[in-house]
Amino acid sequence: MLDVRELADYLGIPISTIYDWRARGLGPRDYRFGEHLKFAVSDVRIWVERQRDASPPAASNGR
Repeated sequence: MLDVRELADYLGIPISTIYDWRARGLGPRDYRFGEHLKFAVSDVRIWVERQRDASPPAASNGR
């Protein structure tokens, strides 16, 4: 399990972004243990994979 600081470090983003995503329902699934917010590594990996752009890059046609 990762805490908020560890997740922010892992993703290379500010801690405030994690809280913003959480408030808007955009980030990885979280768990609350009393006052502690935790993220399962498996959930983070799934969430990261879902952020990948599904469309292939546009092919260059030489123009």
